[in-house]
Amino acid sequence: MLRLSEIAPGGVCRVAGLETRGAMRRRLLELGLVAGTKVECLGRSPLGDPSAYEIRGTVIALRRRDSAGVLVRPEELPWD
Repeated sequence: MLRLSEIAPGGVCRVAGLETRGAMRRRLLELGLVAGTKVECLGRSPLGDPSAYEIRGTVIALRRRDSAGVLVRPEELPWD
């Protein structure tokens, strides 16, 4: 298992769980980061923070400290 912040641009994964609490947990859940959701890392800003992710057809930006609280499982692409 990895953290969402460890997924490289172009990487695809599925949410396994959240390690955050309070308002940030609620925000991540509202964005659709629930167990089983597919997430793709689209890229990082020039300084490496924040990163852009596609979640359920929507692109969002998350800071590294926030995405580190999301546990994920890498997903193998069919052509790999």
